Amino acid sequence: MGACTGNPAPDMSTADTSAPVLRSARGKDVPGPVRAAPPSRRAGTHACTRCLVRHLAVCTALSVDQTEALDAMAGDVRLQAGQMLAREGDVRRYVFTVTSGALRRIRVLPDGRRLVAGFLMPGDFIGFSGASHYRHSIEAISDSVLCSIAQADMRELCERHPGLEHELLERACVELDATRNNLMALARMTPLERLAGFLLDMAARRQRQGIGGNQLVLPMTRADIADYLGLTVETVSRSFTKLRQDGMIAASDPHHIELLDSERLRALAEARA
Repeated sequence: MGACTGNPAPDMSTADTSAPVLRSARGKDVPGPVRAAPPSRRAGTHACTRCLVRHLAVCTALSVDQTEALDAMAGDVRLQAGQMLAREGDVRRYVFTVTSGALRRIRVLPDGRRLVAGFLMPGDFIGFSGASHYRHSIEAISDSVLCSIAQADMRELCERHPGLEHELLERACVELDATRNNLMALARMTPLERLAGFLLDMAARRQRQGIGGNQLVLPMTRADIADYLGLTVETVSRSFTKLRQDGMIAASDPHHIELLDSERLRALAEARA
């Protein structure tokens, strides 16, 4: 049942309402999380059969009939941009599936520097951990909605439907592989190679969501990307400029990117360029 361990209740009733400024891992100031309005879980508001990301979520392992039990257990959590879902050290009580929006996993070092451990997009499951407490904070990049299920309820579902636990295990393995690939990129790849790989990963995520084409919408900031790739904001900006100048991408603004030459980007990401 290790794959079915869950995540914390989104209870922020005692949250600090200030919005601190953090330092990125490369020394730049970035806005801190907004905590003015604590998220609330609305039970009984989720309808699995009408979920637009059901084909991406772990519950795809359940038949339509079997999702009736899931409907009774699930609730929706709505977050505003910058609002915390969980803080590092919080107790895990719930598991979540992102149904819309985008979130980031972050860790703040004792000196105030921020590390971004990953980005969570529609269909992503939050709950792959054997730890009883969160090891990262999770905050919304944009307005987001998540389906939440109590950890105990998810364990019960896994026991009743082995296919669900198998799906969770597969996703845990995929997440582990992605983490290993990112560690290799941070250790060996050049900034241009890291950025090319990041853009291709974002494109692959959109394709899994059923959004084809070469148009990317990046909800995260350049500072987010820099802290994720282990670079400075200036290096990320120069790398975007280099990819544009070389005809591999086009950009109408920082959040909308068109991939003009995916093959060259792939060769670059695989260090074959």
